[in-house]
Amino acid sequence: MKNQHPDLKISSTLSNSIFCISTIVCFCLVLFSPVAHADVFIPDNEYHGYYDFEGIYTVVGNVKNQNDFALIPTITISVIDNETKITKTLNHVPIPPMVDIPFKLKFPEIHGQNPVVLKAELKYVKTDKPPIPIQIIYDKTLITYDDGHVTGRIKNIGNQTVYNPKIFAIVHGYEKYILDVAQNIDRIEKIEPGEILNFTIYPDPSVSEPVRFYSCFAPVDTTVIPLTTKKNNGDFDFRYDSGAWYYAAKFDEKGTTLNIKGYNSYPLETYANFEFPPISGNEKFTVTLNDESIEFIQSVDEMGFWHVAFKVESRSQGVLKISGFEKGLPPELPKIPQWIKVNTEWWITNQISDLEFLEGIDFLFEKQIISVPERDVIAESQWKIPEWVKISAEWWYEEKISDDDFLNTIENLVKRKIIVV
Repeated sequence: MKNQHPDLKISSTLSNSIFCISTIVCFCLVLFSPVAHADVFIPDNEYHGYYDFEGIYTVVGNVKNQNDFALIPTITISVIDNETKITKTLNHVPIPPMVDIPFKLKFPEIHGQNPVVLKAELKYVKTDKPPIPIQIIYDKTLITYDDGHVTGRIKNIGNQTVYNPKIFAIVHGYEKYILDVAQNIDRIEKIEPGEILNFTIYPDPSVSEPVRFYSCFAPVDTTVIPLTTKKNNGDFDFRYDSGAWYYAAKFDEKGTTLNIKGYNSYPLETYANFEFPPISGNEKFTVTLNDESIEFIQSVDEMGFWHVAFKVESRSQGVLKISGFEKGLPPELPKIPQWIKVNTEWWITNQISDLEFLEGIDFLFEKQIISVPERDVIAESQWKIPEWVKISAEWWYEEKISDDDFLNTIENLVKRKIIVV
């Protein structure tokens, strides 16, 4: 049985889901009016904690950005557990102006019967990240089913490809106003301009209460989770992106094998993609789950970071071991990828075109290595760069000026629209 909008037959147990589908846009913006100083806030009725089916205490909430600029919030959450205060900080994904994006944070250290979640502390920094050009299509294809999952469609309304988008949503119940925060499990590799794709969101099986409806569907293009663990007497920072959850990361004494606990509570196959900074750049990894080898793909991205990606079976759990790390800690990586420096050499020696060089400059903006407020997005055919910019590029290539000097030069020229990219 499924629920459709607006005039089709609806299951009586889920009739209230029409409210979500027909009024979802205004719901997220006006349900909770902030006071004057609360331009970034988490409503009390969209913030709570619960134990999942693995006994992991979980805190979920919804961050509302009612500014006219994009920002990156830092959320500090404290939980009182048997008179002990446990605090964690979450660096949330960038939130465009007038947009809500939910979050979920796990506390495996908590074991008490009645933990108390304290009011979250919020700080933020401004960013020039534009709104994600993905639109949820609110029509009869947005359907909530009797088993609690929802299907719908998204459209890329921009003029650039969006890679690895995800759809977040708040899950509402009958007894509790907010049950959980859920996301699509199936990976969407990319969505082209004008393309329409389907998505499916399942409620976490750890949430045993019936689902009433979903709200505040939020498209995001980055959901990586940062982690830090000790390695060879120092801090080792890494990230992962997955429909599963991983925690309790720990290196062995040699610093060559990473052990990390994980589980996928969903009855669906999902994926995991771990990102590690290189130590020598010659690492060769092996991956096991519960001491059994699993298939994986090892690759390196444009910034020089290693990626270890693999499928995660439905309802799987256990200890993941990733071996092959070299001893020691990663060196500080340059701000600008080496391939852009190679491109610069080829450009100043006329081996590649202006357009090919500007693709590297555009990459620096995409990765927010440099930024310009209110930068226009234009077609590649309109990109331009004066010939004399090669002088600064040559100085940077010959290390007569630093990475920061070169980045500041490019940022200034784009801001003044001398370079158009």
